[in-house]
Amino acid sequence: MRTIEGMSSVGANFRGIDSVVESGGLFGIWNHPLANKITYFGLHALQHRGQTSAGIVTKDENTFTSFRGRGLISHIFDTEDKLEKLVGNSAIGQVRSATVSDQADDSNIQPLLFHFNNQSIAITHNGNLTKALSLRQQLEDEGAVFSTNSAAEILIHLIRRSKKNNFTDAFQSSIEQLNGGFNFCLLTDDALYGAVDKHGFRPLVIGQFSNGAYILASETCVLSSVGAKYVTEVQAGQYVVINDEGYHITNYTNSQKATLEPMEFIYFSRPDSDISGINVHTARKEMGRRLAKERPTHGADLVIGVPNSSLSSASGYAEEHSLPYEIGLIKHQYIGRTFIQPNQELREQGVRYKLSVVESLIRNKSIVLVDDSIVRGTTVRHLVELLKGAGAKEVHLRIASPPIRFPNYYGINTTHTEELIAANYTIKELNELFGSDSLGHLSVKGLVDSINFDKNIPDQGVSLDAYTGQYPSDIGDYQNEFQESLTPLQKKILKGEFSDE
Repeated sequence: MRTIEGMSSVGANFRGIDSVVESGGLFGIWNHPLANKITYFGLHALQHRGQTSAGIVTKDENTFTSFRGRGLISHIFDTEDKLEKLVGNSAIGQVRSATVSDQADDSNIQPLLFHFNNQSIAITHNGNLTKALSLRQQLEDEGAVFSTNSAAEILIHLIRRSKKNNFTDAFQSSIEQLNGGFNFCLLTDDALYGAVDKHGFRPLVIGQFSNGAYILASETCVLSSVGAKYVTEVQAGQYVVINDEGYHITNYTNSQKATLEPMEFIYFSRPDSDISGINVHTARKEMGRRLAKERPTHGADLVIGVPNSSLSSASGYAEEHSLPYEIGLIKHQYIGRTFIQPNQELREQGVRYKLSVVESLIRNKSIVLVDDSIVRGTTVRHLVELLKGAGAKEVHLRIASPPIRFPNYYGINTTHTEELIAANYTIKELNELFGSDSLGHLSVKGLVDSINFDKNIPDQGVSLDAYTGQYPSDIGDYQNEFQESLTPLQKKILKGEFSDE
């Protein structure tokens, strides 16, 4: 079956991935003389959201210029002349993590650039359209010809086929037809557009420079990196149009329902980012405190976190438990996408390639190891072996999120039950598999209370599908696969017949 990039189609292969992967980070800028350089630094600040590929498209009056490539943004733009060729005062860009199934297909590297007889459109997106396969089939039946496997191209076809009288109305009528989780950023001759799905799973913020220029970005951490001030966040079910007159936000649906993706707080976002007014570091630290209350570790000597996203939770756990917080694992900071890839022998060393233990610190100690989440379980198993091999007397695993027991269909790579070890095992069984001395996860209520978004709406506005199997938005093309792949444990959870508590 065909793969629509950004929606991880049925049958896509993600075996071997042992962490959650977001689909990318977006950036856009309007009316700044240094648009190319600011976009570069904006994407650099978003590099944690995608390391497979990156690209920038600039606009100089009605001329669009594109440069894209594989790897980190600093590898793609490794000489200054590559950036200097991107002329113009407006631009969009993306850093992206490709699925395994499309890593060899350069046509899917974004931003995509389309030239028509009356306009050019550059587009980039992240997230997952849950009915992308069905929608693409419908468009092809109507005569549409696709040049990529990207869900972004679906939106372009919808816009071009719209009967509306102007681009903005065509854009609105097109995004109204989309389902799932998505953020879009488009650049046209006349404006910069941004759109967020009706649930607002992931953030899209607006910033402004002192000269009046505006930017769009996937996280607020970008703003300080490029010297812009926060203006507002594009909310669920909204789109923004930025042009020479300023910015204008429109509600494109009456059925918007704020449902934040918790992995933005648990793992994806930088700790200095704010989402809907909530600081990521603060939320993570509260997750650690709550985890210590729910899953205390008696007789432990110290707490360490798995770099980097677990460090805030680990410090919160240590403070609440009145235990020393130490840096017991050191991450090798430059192992990300290098030109020299490890051979099979080095790959088999697993975690040792990525992390080192401060042996003198943990030797003969009872360790509380705090991690943010568990997907396949390979990494955490190796971490326990690594710490015990370095002399730790005990290793007590504490996970600052609930067990991930169901697929995510809104823009994260865990779209198949077979990728999720907790879909088949109880926490007691997982503890035995990992070789840890104890294992404790944060509860669903603990997660929701730690984020503390909105107590007046169901689940306080947090999407809990990965933990409960209750999906806030139609999963469309995935429905049959979801039902057919349910494990006995998942079926018990859905029937309310199982609890690890």
